[in-house]
Amino acid sequence: MESFKSSQVSNWSVYGIPAFQDNYLWAIVHEPSKACMVVDPGCSKSVQGFLDSNGYHLSGILITHHHMDHVGGIDALLSKAAKGISVYGPATGRVAQVNRPVREGDTVDVHCLVAQVIEVPGHTSDHLAYVIELKDTMKSDEVWMFPGDTLFSGGCGRLFEGTPQQMFESLQKLNQFPANTRIFCAHEYTESNLRFARAYSPDSKTIQERETEVRRIRELGESTIPTTLREERLSNLFINAKNPLEFKQIREAKDNF
Repeated sequence: MESFKSSQVSNWSVYGIPAFQDNYLWAIVHEPSKACMVVDPGCSKSVQGFLDSNGYHLSGILITHHHMDHVGGIDALLSKAAKGISVYGPATGRVAQVNRPVREGDTVDVHCLVAQVIEVPGHTSDHLAYVIELKDTMKSDEVWMFPGDTLFSGGCGRLFEGTPQQMFESLQKLNQFPANTRIFCAHEYTESNLRFARAYSPDSKTIQERETEVRRIRELGESTIPTTLREERLSNLFINAKNPLEFKQIREAKDNF
């Protein structure tokens, strides 16, 4: 699958850049200036190819967490970019290239758009999400969310470092945004996530319907991402868990599925 435009509001666009087996690297582009901020550039070849083929230039990097499929391309990209590129990421020092550490409540300027920094531990202990509410600058009702490996279409990330309580609370944080929030998650896991959801909740018609639609999309070789919070509230067992105990039970079932 080649890179694809997944959203556009006025002069700003979001592109998906497929990488590895099932990763999506996200590019936020200010079209008039050709400036491109990349989220979690795990693969430099994929990102550099996207930049070169479209005449864009790297203007900054947003990092959600330290796993190599999210940070492995940083050095190579910086070596070809202009000096002084800002690399935003967790303030814990686990990503050596981060020169602009950020925490909960901080904001990042993304080509004059304001990205909120949200701490969402669970997948890792210092995981971040970035959320851009376009109403702040563009008078648009769109919201763009980049949750890394915290929230997936139909699922959520594995708990490598955090606890079920932490991940439950992190998902609740993300679920506070409007229903039309576009979720640019980092992996194409939708089909397998919904296969589990249907097995776990076989009487849910909304899950069955969504699984059928997702299978159709994937058979066409197309992406199921971005999803929306509206869609996730209808078919994502994890974001709909009522409490940490229920979340833990669902997560353990998925881990053993």
